[in-house]
Amino acid sequence: MITKLTPNQIFVFGSNTAGNHAGGAARQAAADFGAEDGVGEGLIGRSYAFPTLNGDLSKRSDQELTHSVELLYAACEEFPELEFLLTKVGCGIAGFTEEHMRSFFQNPPDNLILPEDWNG
Repeated sequence: MITKLTPNQIFVFGSNTAGNHAGGAARQAAADFGAEDGVGEGLIGRSYAFPTLNGDLSKRSDQELTHSVELLYAACEEFPELEFLLTKVGCGIAGFTEEHMRSFFQNPPDNLILPEDWNG
């Protein structure tokens, strides 16, 4: 569990497209790392919202998740001085399996830090 960040670290959490950060890591992101209600995807404060659910809390499609991974990778490349700490997005409230979500994060940028047991 991530409780503190160094000045160059970003907390990457699972969100929904409506940016309602009421539970799980999203609640922590809003309370501790600058996530804002209404921002369902992207870099805000010291956090990065990664949507795994739609605004109605239905699961996003694999195509939508792939697109969100591409956007996250682009942010990592745009800000190489930052270290993006990925939580187990989609594996809590969204209900995806770890195996399913891990499969989207192949060949991550060097500054995207995967959960320890998602490496390899």
